[in-house]
Amino acid sequence: MSIMNTCKVSHWGTWLLVTLSAAGCAQNPYADASQSGQSVRQAVKAQTLNPDAGQKNLPPPDTDGVAMKSAVDLYQNSFGKPPAPVNVLSIGLGGSSGSTGR
Repeated sequence: MSIMNTCKVSHWGTWLLVTLSAAGCAQNPYADASQSGQSVRQAVKAQTLNPDAGQKNLPPPDTDGVAMKSAVDLYQNSFGKPPAPVNVLSIGLGGSSGSTGR
């Protein structure tokens, strides 16, 4: 290898090193990642009617235990078997045909 080719390689290597070093000092594109989600938190806070509702010691409701148990049972049973689907095409196609006009 000649001396001229070695100088060209070292100059390119130097420029490559300088370029990569300068690129390493560039601004991080993820610098504002700590602010990510801030707009969602502000929107939720703005839409909350009473943010301290869970901190208050409210008196128990004035409903008796039997009615409360019935309401809870109805709620839990609502997740059971769903009702059978209704076939829309069979509505009105039953045995009676209505008035014949005679």
